[in-house]
Amino acid sequence: MTGHPGFEDLLRSLAPQVLGVLVRRTGDLDACEDAVQEALIAAVRHWPADGVPSNPRGWLLQTATRRYVDQVRSEQARQRREERMAREPAAGSAPAGDDTLMLLFMCCHPALTPASAIALTLRAVGGLATTEIAAAYLVPEATMAQRISRAKQRVKASGRGFDVPEPGVKDWAPRLRSVLHVLYLMFSEGYTTTQGPALHRADLSGEAIRLAGQVHRILPLEAEATALLALMLLTEARRPARTGPDGELVPLAEQDRTRWDRRLIGEGAALLAATIGSGPPGEYRLQAAIAAVHDDAAHAADTDWSQILGLYGLLDHVAGSPVVTLNRAVALAMVEGPAAALALLDGLDTEDGPLHGHHRVHAVRAHLREMAGDTASALVHYRAAAARTTSTPEQRYLTTRAARLHYSARS
Repeated sequence: MTGHPGFEDLLRSLAPQVLGVLVRRTGDLDACEDAVQEALIAAVRHWPADGVPSNPRGWLLQTATRRYVDQVRSEQARQRREERMAREPAAGSAPAGDDTLMLLFMCCHPALTPASAIALTLRAVGGLATTEIAAAYLVPEATMAQRISRAKQRVKASGRGFDVPEPGVKDWAPRLRSVLHVLYLMFSEGYTTTQGPALHRADLSGEAIRLAGQVHRILPLEAEATALLALMLLTEARRPARTGPDGELVPLAEQDRTRWDRRLIGEGAALLAATIGSGPPGEYRLQAAIAAVHDDAAHAADTDWSQILGLYGLLDHVAGSPVVTLNRAVALAMVEGPAAALALLDGLDTEDGPLHGHHRVHAVRAHLREMAGDTASALVHYRAAAARTTSTPEQRYLTTRAARLHYSARS
């Protein structure tokens, strides 16, 4: 693919759209995934020499369709499936709309629990590896692989296929919630990658923003869909200041805020304002409000931590989770001091809890211990956090913090 800039990005953006068309036509996610993968391999083989076709999406769709037909011809259900595909438009006349979004709703199937639907969609649409999805859910990779496999089997067994509900029907609200959560997790993984050498994956977070924008345009009166897009934009605005010259992590308190994207902040703030008066705030509206408070502060010292603490309290009530409590502990430390925050952490970091031993708990505890002047304990937790994270930038940051603390204590 040398000499073809953007070649991999093109294939990445087209793959879920082609998969969406095939799944919508056939209802067979496993076979469609295989067919699309074969089409991508064919593109990698032919396009560098022959050139990218004038309609690359149509080329991939036609190739994947042929691969799929070849597969089903050897199965007992060949006649039924081919008749079903024959009723659809020809491969070259695929719908102009974005089938990636349709695939999102297809995967958030009523036969699945929300957790299983989200995992399946992250794999099929977001292109996340099973390891990355497992990290987002705080479970082992093998557990997540089994969950995704069971999700596919459960959809097949339901007999309903990968259908798309109409707005207002019984299944609509839970499907929409799952779709929004998928986009939230996609953005989170792109903004702070859980493993590897880079702090972020702009392609993944950018795709999440694009899809969230489509959901908002289709459903402009859905407050949580609007708020999710606002949250993404308000957070994405800080990306330019999150890394230093060598790609090192720069924490929020130390960022050069003149590098924040004020255009994105303005767009996000306008979207957030549009949700006012639309009923009790949901989890994305509250998170967007927290992001807006951070973005409003010209300097870290100007941050209204009391307002942030109040918003986290509401968020804990609306959509409480260990991660929300962890973030609330940081805000509590800024308002009431590290002792109160450490007490909150003690109730969170239990042996049977999902965050027990997690690197983020150690990192927050290290920060709080450092605030309290307990250098020895802070060092222990910084080192423990560095040993447990799978993100290289985070590991370097935590190791550097520990080293600076160690040498300052000796001097």
